[in-house]
Amino acid sequence: MTLMRKRKAPPGIPLPRQYQRLARSLAGIGYISQGSVLDRSRLRPPRSGYQWTRKLAQKTVTVALSAQQFRALGKAIENRRRLTKTLAQMEKLSRQILFQTMPDTQRRKPMRRRVLGTI
Repeated sequence: MTLMRKRKAPPGIPLPRQYQRLARSLAGIGYISQGSVLDRSRLRPPRSGYQWTRKLAQKTVTVALSAQQFRALGKAIENRRRLTKTLAQMEKLSRQILFQTMPDTQRRKPMRRRVLGTI
């Protein structure tokens, strides 16, 4: 049973600076897209072409792609995954900063880190 205690920022970069660094990284992220791309020539047995698959209204939609579209969509999907990961880190840092810097209420029991989503 781990209890939440007021913790100082880890040695190294202060939390607000970490947050600002993550925010700046979002500016250069480029195009984004959901889904996944598949090079069908790598399947067994090999087939021709490329395809992009995504979920739309709880249905799977598949689209045939050219080689250039395959590379561009692959990069956009990679960017979206990086964006999602960065946003999750920013949310976690935001909670840490807010709970460390804002006045807290009186509690009978200390809040656990899991409740705050900082673990």
